Amino acid sequence: MVTMLTNSAISNDDYRGPRTFTSAVAVCLRRYFQFSGRAPRSEFWYFQLFATLVGIMAIVLDAAIFGTSTEDEGPFSIISGLFFFIPSLAVLIRRLHDIDRSGWWWLLLLIPLIGWIIVLIWLCTHGTLGPNQYGPDPLAVHDGSDVRVRPAG
Repeated sequence: MVTMLTNSAISNDDYRGPRTFTSAVAVCLRRYFQFSGRAPRSEFWYFQLFATLVGIMAIVLDAAIFGTSTEDEGPFSIISGLFFFIPSLAVLIRRLHDIDRSGWWWLLLLIPLIGWIIVLIWLCTHGTLGPNQYGPDPLAVHDGSDVRVRPAG
């Protein structure tokens, strides 16, 4: 049986299981420069959602305070973009590790359209069951025994 997580469980490096929105953001920011290990889909997509929402808020603030248009980069947009670049790249690489691919595959994003589609499909793919060469299964949780299992669903 999977139990509810508390804030103390989020700070635990042994935390496994699907991420909630807040735990995904906390894990990604705590692992700002960590390119090793694995990230489940929930961690990747929730963090991307958070970064996008902060980016939209930065654009709105730039427009309200500095009168910039959506085509112009204001200071808040630049700061948020710079702040989220490294952790977004790190969680992307950890997500690729979860499907047992090298982090260098992110360079496919430099190929317009075809590269984007391939990487998008990989990012939506279920991760490798059990441990792989990049680490233990991030969705495995303790079931009360010494065995880690994935929760149903």
